[in-house]
Amino acid sequence: MSTESSVRPEEATDPSESSPQIVAIGASAGGLEALEKLFAGLSSQSGATFVVIQHLSPDHKSMMANLLARHTAMPVVMVEQDMLIEPNRVYLIPPGSIMHMGAGKLTLTPKSPRTLTLPIDVFFKSMAEHYGVRSVGVVLSGTGSDGTRGAAAINDAGGFLIAQEPDDAKFDGMPRSVIATGLVDAILPVDQIGARLLAHINNQPIVKAAVSLDTINDPLRATSPEAALNGIMHLLLQVGGIDFQEYKTGTVMRRIERRMNVCQVTALENYLELLNSDRHEVLTLRRELLIPVTSFFRDTEAFDILSRQVIEPLVARKQAGESVRIWLAAVSTGEEAYSVAMLLLEAFDQLKHWPTLKIFATDVEQQNIETAGAGTYPESIAAEVSPQQLERFFVKKGNTFAVKNELRQCIVFARHNLLTDPPFTRMDLVVCRNALIYFRPGAQERALKRLQYALLPGAHLFLGSSESLGELNKDFTTVSARHKIWQMVRAMGYPLEVAKSSGYGYPSIPLAGIQPLRPGRLKPTLVEQGFNTLLKAFAPPAAILVNARHELMHSYGEVNRFVRLREGHASLDMNRILPEPLVPVAVALVFKASREGTSVISDRLKYNTPDGSVQYLRLSAWPVEDSETDRLTLLAFEQLHATSTVPEPMTAIDLDSETAERMEVLERELTATRESLQATVEELETSNEELQSTNEELMSSNEELQSSNEELQSVNEELNTVNAEYQEKIDILNRLNADLDNMAQAVAAGTVFVDDRLNLTRFSPDATHIFRLRDSDLGRPLDDLAHTLLYPELIADLSRTLKNEIKIEKEVRGINGLHYFVRMLPYRVPSSSNRGAVISFMDVTALHEVSRLQSIIDALSEHIAVLNSSGVITLVNSAWRRFAIENGDAELTASGPGVNYLGVWKDMHQPPDASIGDAERGVREVLEGRSRHFTLEYPCHSPTEQRWFVMNVGPVGGEQPGVVVSHLDVTQWRAKTQVQPS
Repeated sequence: MSTESSVRPEEATDPSESSPQIVAIGASAGGLEALEKLFAGLSSQSGATFVVIQHLSPDHKSMMANLLARHTAMPVVMVEQDMLIEPNRVYLIPPGSIMHMGAGKLTLTPKSPRTLTLPIDVFFKSMAEHYGVRSVGVVLSGTGSDGTRGAAAINDAGGFLIAQEPDDAKFDGMPRSVIATGLVDAILPVDQIGARLLAHINNQPIVKAAVSLDTINDPLRATSPEAALNGIMHLLLQVGGIDFQEYKTGTVMRRIERRMNVCQVTALENYLELLNSDRHEVLTLRRELLIPVTSFFRDTEAFDILSRQVIEPLVARKQAGESVRIWLAAVSTGEEAYSVAMLLLEAFDQLKHWPTLKIFATDVEQQNIETAGAGTYPESIAAEVSPQQLERFFVKKGNTFAVKNELRQCIVFARHNLLTDPPFTRMDLVVCRNALIYFRPGAQERALKRLQYALLPGAHLFLGSSESLGELNKDFTTVSARHKIWQMVRAMGYPLEVAKSSGYGYPSIPLAGIQPLRPGRLKPTLVEQGFNTLLKAFAPPAAILVNARHELMHSYGEVNRFVRLREGHASLDMNRILPEPLVPVAVALVFKASREGTSVISDRLKYNTPDGSVQYLRLSAWPVEDSETDRLTLLAFEQLHATSTVPEPMTAIDLDSETAERMEVLERELTATRESLQATVEELETSNEELQSTNEELMSSNEELQSSNEELQSVNEELNTVNAEYQEKIDILNRLNADLDNMAQAVAAGTVFVDDRLNLTRFSPDATHIFRLRDSDLGRPLDDLAHTLLYPELIADLSRTLKNEIKIEKEVRGINGLHYFVRMLPYRVPSSSNRGAVISFMDVTALHEVSRLQSIIDALSEHIAVLNSSGVITLVNSAWRRFAIENGDAELTASGPGVNYLGVWKDMHQPPDASIGDAERGVREVLEGRSRHFTLEYPCHSPTEQRWFVMNVGPVGGEQPGVVVSHLDVTQWRAKTQVQPS
């Protein structure tokens, strides 16, 4: 498709404004890290739908969903067949699949293992087709060129394109390939892509206005959308030399609106101001309006009809020496031109007929012409060109295919404006596809007349599927109405008008690489004029200058009587252009003059002219001295009268002897040449057989290597993706191991892991206090390792845990007097047959001591309570509990642990008496360290009996200081003492 025609209307269905924008992200090798950074910088409430397309191995389960879910709050989903899309979600392509975007849903097809598949290109194209301007494509790290063709489709539909900065990418093949198209709207490091995506997604819609291309007086000062549009057209004409007023307004406006979206400008007037201040944006807009959207054999069926019904008959009727002349207008980056050239060369081989081939391929954009001339295309063309054509006409260079010289030399690429430049002439076939539909009706008519003017009678015209001939239809017959192929039956009956289109004047645009011819010196110098006068006065009336091969180099005077061009193959050989009777004499003279370096002259010759008259003449030959490049000889023809004689000063020549000598030399040379030629032929035959055999082997090897290379490249990309996922898993496992180690140290419990054979697999640092463990003990049977436990059933209990998959808990004692709480638990690795057990040893010696202390104080009859430094009860014995139950505090809520002791004392003595103050004072003195001991005898009467108690308070040291308080019931002792006689 043409750059002239590449101002594309958005043929895709325009989704409603309520539908989400679709952001398709293509990544391959090295893409995991880039994807994680991108999603880490994206809002989870952008309103867009994100689709990730990667090269995934069908033989490995993808872990991408779990890995990406750690970097975004959006749900990450692996796509299933016909899955409906929702905003603020991330969809992943499953392994072994090609994914397409339909109307609001995602569809899957199996990936072919035998052909080169480009899943990013496929998805980009389907997204552009269905979502048009709401399509966003992002190309991240990866090898190859997948995504390049799809990026062109997105841009063609008016979508938005971002590529990762190549220097920022782990593998820069894919970003560089898509950047080379010139279609990318932003090239950014991956950590800035998220912000740019959000800015584009949240950008305000363009304010659309009904505008026309009416001319105005001052196009660069706009006060309305119409004036702004005309101002933009003026700038484009001024800078780029192309009058876009010849293009349809709607088509131009869609491309301008796309640039306004990219630049985040909402009004045409503001965009015109931007163009006036930024020349780079003018060039970018011009490039946008001339987007190269094309491919090899676009519309395969149409090219098949062209080959069978036009090209093959054309080649068949051409005679040897005749030329096949083709003109392809608006060829963009050359794929269409090379497609037609391949069909022609294949027809030559098929028909065993090789006329001269001349293909002229033109486009208005010089950058496209340079790309076409280079003939280098991304590897994705393997999906457009047959394997046989790929093998014959292309050579693989890295991630690209380059056109071979056989194909490249058939085509002349040149810059040409279909609307303003004169057309080519005498063409057998003219191809101009998908260019006319973007022109206004007047421009279409002028372009069609130029195409018709270029055709020979009976020649063919091939247009695009949406184009027609209009009023010129009467001059053509239809070859294929569906595929727009016509044959001209009547030439133009009027002269072609070659005039500039209406609008602003065009600047002069020199064709790159073509320099104007410099005129030679038309006026001779005075010396040259003098020599010319002498030559006219004294030189023979006719002479020719020949080289050592007897080829005519120059003629002097009236040589037409002696020099004639014969019918057939054109030649300047003296033997063919001189009259046959004069050839032997002329050859002998030139031979002798050249060999001996002297001038020679023939005898008087009688010459019968073609008209039947008799003439007498003599021939003379002079060697030309100081010839730097070749041995030259001047052969002169001098007409004589019947009585003239040969002058003496010149050496006469014995024609018979010279001829005989010349023939002898030629015979010797011929014999030697024949022998040499025969030897060479035999050697060449042998070499040719060897080369042919070698060539066949090389071709076979090359095919195998190319196939293997493609398979290896595909596998390599898949392995890179799998490796990245595994690397991420390794990082996660490293973090989990670190967390596990830190947790084991924080728990302060010895932990030992064993496998199903009771071999040690892991242990915590605290376990070394129980088992004498080192890192070198990993893998050893636990039964071989010494420990400090009085636990002979350890191995038996551990075996029972593994066999029955039960939990075992018990308290055991160590030989050092420490007590441990042992817990054994079985475990099984998920999705694996691996089993094992974990044993934890909790040091409960302190708890055991507390329990022993509790048993001791429970054995005493006193009511005992332990207070902390604040006077709060922390521990009581059984006697205290029984006393509280007897006094109505069965749950110890008013007199148990956690209650302030002094408050309990006050509650027990109601109404208050003097002992309350004494007790409170004594307890505080001991708590504060002002007294070592306090004793108080006090009454504690109940309604039914009189009771007396003795309170003793003593200090408790250690890390948690406090006091111990005991209450001893001395009622009976007091009674006995009182009844004894004094």
